[in-house]
Amino acid sequence: MRSRPEDPDLRARLVAAAIRLLAEGGPEALQARPLVAEAGTSTMAVYTRFGGMPGVVEAVAEEGFRLLAARLDAVPETADPVADIFGLALGYRQAALDNPHLYGVMFGLTAPAGRRVPTVQVTAGTPQLGQRAFERLTGAVRRAYDAGRFHVGEPSSAAAQLWSGLHGFITLELAGYFGAEDDSLAQVLAPLGANLAVGLGDDLESAAASSLAGAGAWLRENR
Repeated sequence: MRSRPEDPDLRARLVAAAIRLLAEGGPEALQARPLVAEAGTSTMAVYTRFGGMPGVVEAVAEEGFRLLAARLDAVPETADPVADIFGLALGYRQAALDNPHLYGVMFGLTAPAGRRVPTVQVTAGTPQLGQRAFERLTGAVRRAYDAGRFHVGEPSSAAAQLWSGLHGFITLELAGYFGAEDDSLAQVLAPLGANLAVGLGDDLESAAASSLAGAGAWLRENR
């Protein structure tokens, strides 16, 4: 039975349906008719709830960032802030691997329905898309400075640098450049993270140990 227009859960159901379509068929699958069929409603609901498909794309990106922030919030905090940074990186990466098309929409790598989401400004101090996820990383980086592990630069800039390295790695990994997931973790992401930590002031031995500790803790929790 199709939903009534006043259904208070309809917007959330449409967003969830859009995310499923993305996961199963990629950005080209995110069209009005398949979407309303998936959600069990009519095309009118897309316009009354979102103003059209571009609004759906923005709502999908918002939900993607909310899910990403929730995943990062679930990463436990330990006494080793650098290990925690690696744990957050792995949680972030897993979110991208679980639904790469959603990740592409979130960061404007794809434009379903001809719509790219607005650029995420995470360093301006205003709450926007991605801000909460970025602040989770910044908090761990700030702890690394407080612990004396990092001392080059300052936390916000360091977090942006680490995020840039992680995002670049994930973009290449999703494109298939690094082969098997376990190989890319061991051969690319872990040493990349350790080298970036060293550049921020950590010593290589401590950075490598934290990389292993963070990866091990995350894998125990998630596999």
